[in-house]
Amino acid sequence: MDRNAFLKRSALSAAALASLPSFAHFSSTSKKENDPLSPKIVRKDEGKKVNVIGDQQTFKLTGEDTNGMFTLIEEVNPPGTMIPPHVHTNEDEIFKVLEGELEVTVGGETTVLKAGDLAFAPKNVPHTWKVVGNQDCRTILSVFPAGLEHMFEELGKLPPGPPDFAKVSEICGRYGISFIA
Repeated sequence: MDRNAFLKRSALSAAALASLPSFAHFSSTSKKENDPLSPKIVRKDEGKKVNVIGDQQTFKLTGEDTNGMFTLIEEVNPPGTMIPPHVHTNEDEIFKVLEGELEVTVGGETTVLKAGDLAFAPKNVPHTWKVVGNQDCRTILSVFPAGLEHMFEELGKLPPGPPDFAKVSEICGRYGISFIA
């Protein structure tokens, strides 16, 4: 097995994502896919922190780290935090709950995820999530391919207070994401 194939498989296994589709169709956002990857250790308190309209995110791995293959984000949010129903045209997402409870709806099916549970939201399938229960929810969000972190950074620069939904929709639309009424 060549080095790149080994690293790709190792990254997926480490994130408990062995059920993902092949990486063959993913394209790079910052480096060539065949460029060698560099090892990286990210500690619990490390990563770029971004408040994405109330969704508290810490970027653990970005496309810069993974040759554009995927992004790994830790989210820690209080009960009531939610993202409205939306659709991605470019990315698949996996939500893995580490602590707390997360109500997710993917493709019309709603369930509550608890520690150890995960949900797969493929591109072009409507989905939404909301933190439920009485404690903060800590989730690992995996995004395939990478690039969505750039949208999250843009959204994180919006002024505090109630979001301007037209501006949010415009930013998200540039990344192939639309909201569902």
